[in-house]
Amino acid sequence: MRAPIGPVPDEAVTLDSILAPGRVIHGLRVSGKAALLEDLARRAARALDLDAGAILAALVRREGLGSTGIGGGVALPHARLDALRRPYGLLARLRDPLDFEAIDERPVDLVFLLLLPAANGGEPLNALACVARRLRDPDTATALRGARDAAGLYALVSGRPLGKV
Repeated sequence: MRAPIGPVPDEAVTLDSILAPGRVIHGLRVSGKAALLEDLARRAARALDLDAGAILAALVRREGLGSTGIGGGVALPHARLDALRRPYGLLARLRDPLDFEAIDERPVDLVFLLLLPAANGGEPLNALACVARRLRDPDTATALRGARDAAGLYALVSGRPLGKV
């Protein structure tokens, strides 16, 4: 599924405008942080018809500034890409938590990859804030950890009832 083209107005930044049901992974198995970023970059590259190496390099550069492990078992790896016109999200619940060098030093099991347009403006920051607010909520994180499948994860994070996606 290709990401829609064209900008989204700042006020329209919602999880629904960033994440689609087909971009949710339940029970992802990876051996560590580097393998996770590589896997997510490959998946995003296929969906966006972009180079996986360029996406991975942007993610690694951002992680070099400081971990995007935001605490509470949640990571929000993100990067800006010239080729994007609107935010692109991918949510993964890991099968086994892993060390992500998070600010609270807890292992991470909920990961939201967020790729943002390189263009300056409020939309990228609004998208990042929208995702961070939702995933940092302890009740939401607990519910996501209890989801049985990708559809359940999407329903919980988007606020849409199952079967309405």
